[in-house]
Amino acid sequence: MMGRLRDLYRVRPGYWFAQKRYGWGVVPATWQGWLLTIGMLVVASGIARLAHQRSALYQLLFLPLFAGFVWLSWLKTDGGWRWRWGDRD
Repeated sequence: MMGRLRDLYRVRPGYWFAQKRYGWGVVPATWQGWLLTIGMLVVASGIARLAHQRSALYQLLFLPLFAGFVWLSWLKTDGGWRWRWGDRD
């Protein structure tokens, strides 16, 4: 089972994310992709705490964080982003 999953989400060197099997989007496929994803969640958590403790204006920091994450994920995705229908694609 794990071997089959690993083969589904294998990427060429230099890429960090693989396309999802169904739908639109990507999944981390390398340690760099996982590090970027976890790092974004940690920073988003810090922003949420600042917004809760100080001012709701800190929520505006989510926009560049999310935009940067999506942009870098898009650049580092093997095969680009598109809608997929599983085995038919």
